[in-house]
Amino acid sequence: MTATPSRPSSVPEIVLGDAASRPLASPRFEPIRQPMTARSIARLVEKGEPFACLTCYDATTARWLQQAGIPVLLVGDTAAEMILGLPSTIHAPLDFLILITAAVKRGAPNCLVMADMPFMSYQTSDADGLRNAGRFMTEGLADAVKLEVDRSFTGLVSKMAHAGVPVVAHLGLRPQHVRREGGYRFAGRTASEARELIDAARAMEDAGSSMLLLEAMPAEVSEAIVSAVKIPVIGCGAGPACHGQIVVLQDLLGLTPRQPPFAPPLTDGGGHLMDAAAKWADRVKRRDLGEHPYRMDAGEMNGLKGVSEG
Repeated sequence: MTATPSRPSSVPEIVLGDAASRPLASPRFEPIRQPMTARSIARLVEKGEPFACLTCYDATTARWLQQAGIPVLLVGDTAAEMILGLPSTIHAPLDFLILITAAVKRGAPNCLVMADMPFMSYQTSDADGLRNAGRFMTEGLADAVKLEVDRSFTGLVSKMAHAGVPVVAHLGLRPQHVRREGGYRFAGRTASEARELIDAARAMEDAGSSMLLLEAMPAEVSEAIVSAVKIPVIGCGAGPACHGQIVVLQDLLGLTPRQPPFAPPLTDGGGHLMDAAAKWADRVKRRDLGEHPYRMDAGEMNGLKGVSEG
């Protein structure tokens, strides 16, 4: 398994402000204090410790997730929907994803940050895939790149691994392929499909993938894949056998209109946001803005009065 750098030299240490450094409300929070690498994740798997992953698209949120103890963050192409308001993930711009990947890494320098390679950033040719993966590593400060694959991508994954790029191979439901599939369809419906997924997982491991991500498949299929490979496996609606579990953060916060059954909201984030906004609007109407911090010297104030009166 390829180890990732401890921390890119261009990533500054984050100095948390008063709000972020105040005492945490619960002892269950254990911040990520040491840089997480592919090897670190493998050690968690060896110890039988499940690990949490979340999507993230900005430095501020990343800082809080590192404080909360989330070891793996995915800068997903879901940013197209969550951040840009676009209709699907296939519209995610490459340069935009590289930019926000770097932002997430700066916000959470100790988390392992995976970058989603967007639609047509690696499918056109192996050369394009290698070049764009390199951009995610150098410009985007990513610790790994994630590709939606089947066995036909074995050669590209092998080239990336040999070039020093940690690869997370995404199998199962592949959102970038939903138009060809005619919609969102869970994978591994039949024994034949399940065998294909298991074979693809083994092929990705043999090609040098550092991890797998399995999306939307029966628990029996993911369990068989976990048993068939020796690398860490992250699940997204793929059952409890996976070593790690990932969901879209906005689903978890209750900010989306609908959530999948495997990602029920853990808080009423939308309600909290509206409540805070309404309270601010009320304060503005009452001109209750707190103590104003900026003051002129008395002499300057007298000069201003003269100007206004003249």
